[in-house]
Amino acid sequence: MDFLEDTPESDAVDQLAKPGVVRIILADSQAIYRVGIRKIFALEDDLRVVAQADSMENLRAAIDRYPTDVVLLEGALLTGSPNAIPDILRAAPDIKLIIQAVTADEAHTVELYRKGVRGIISRSISPDLLVRCVRRIAAGETWIDNQSVNWVIEAYRAQAAALVSPKTQPRLSPRRWRSLRALLRASGTRRSPSSWEPPSK
Repeated sequence: MDFLEDTPESDAVDQLAKPGVVRIILADSQAIYRVGIRKIFALEDDLRVVAQADSMENLRAAIDRYPTDVVLLEGALLTGSPNAIPDILRAAPDIKLIIQAVTADEAHTVELYRKGVRGIISRSISPDLLVRCVRRIAAGETWIDNQSVNWVIEAYRAQAAALVSPKTQPRLSPRRWRSLRALLRASGTRRSPSSWEPPSK
């Protein structure tokens, strides 16, 4: 199935010309789920679904065709495509990715944030929380819950311990360190600045 436009192109142009409108692509394998999410966004004046996709291939086609601010992506579509997120962000650096996951685990959550995902949410998220999440991420924030904050912090601590161990070599580049520090700041984590610096060589 090809990606689907949410509105006729002439209508979409008029709507998206309005300042402050967040342009969204829904990428989900379940048509009924896309319909439900689209109805939620249709109630908001500042949120517009510009296209839908049911596969990664169709998502890439939609991104190529439509200027987009936020992609709401079903986590299951990433299965078997380990480079999907970096590929999307390389092709469209300004796009902000939100992953909808059925379940969350520590390793997968940390890896998604490291790759550049701006938020991970449950597929059972309430409509009002979903709308708030999309608006905040579109504004440049990171959406991260308390459990995920703890996982990211523990991953950071483990990395810091590895850096000072003579038996291991550094695995994070300076750019990765900056990204991780920015993520922790965006989450509102309260720590002294010095405690989040990588150990000096």
